[in-house]
Amino acid sequence: MSDVTRRDSLRLLAGGAAFIGLGGATSISQKLMAQPLDTNGNEKSALIVVDVQNDFVPGGSLAVKGGDEVVPLINQLSKQFKNVVITQDWHNKGHASFASSYPGKKPFETTELYYGTQVLWPDHCVQGSKGAELVKGLDIPHAQLIIRKGFHPNIDSYSGFFEADRETPTGLQNYLKERGITTLYVVGLATDFCVAWTAMDGVTSGFNVTVIEDATRAIDLNGSLAAAWKAMSEKGVSRIQSTSVLA
Repeated sequence: MSDVTRRDSLRLLAGGAAFIGLGGATSISQKLMAQPLDTNGNEKSALIVVDVQNDFVPGGSLAVKGGDEVVPLINQLSKQFKNVVITQDWHNKGHASFASSYPGKKPFETTELYYGTQVLWPDHCVQGSKGAELVKGLDIPHAQLIIRKGFHPNIDSYSGFFEADRETPTGLQNYLKERGITTLYVVGLATDFCVAWTAMDGVTSGFNVTVIEDATRAIDLNGSLAAAWKAMSEKGVSRIQSTSVLA
């Protein structure tokens, strides 16, 4: 299955007409794929903190169950890294990914945009809104860069590397390569969407990528979490627990 087909399949998993609810992180029986840790002692590693924003934690418009639980752990993990990058969803009002932009459409239905099938989400992370702000408890003063994504009005963006058209870069790839970074550790929200897309695109962009599983939480719509882990594994993304970094 090609990368594009895999991404479309994951996206469609979230588009069922019957929305049951937002799920938390799920444990899947599989052998953890570990790699030698390369964190604070090496300038070539970076922690990528994905979309830890008010709208994605309890009380937000697209809340991920338990999303706020990852904040203390991410703060702790960040201290193990000299290099930290944060991504931030940053949508325009009336964005093409919002169900409210289409009369008669409801959140979690789909529509066809020029780049393929698009899941329609509740309005979230609107530029300048409270919901778009990083969670107040996120404390990473040494983070060097915030990458804002999803600000093109007609293109959604899950990945920290590319918009959903798979052609428009965010600039993250060039930034990391110019810094000489080769190894990425990905945490944040949500495991099965923005974390997964970021991790897979990190591999495509030439980086060694590991997701720190317990520092993420998932939406898990209609099997999307299991599908995301399968896709990440096939792509070559490694998967560890935070104890491997904090030990």
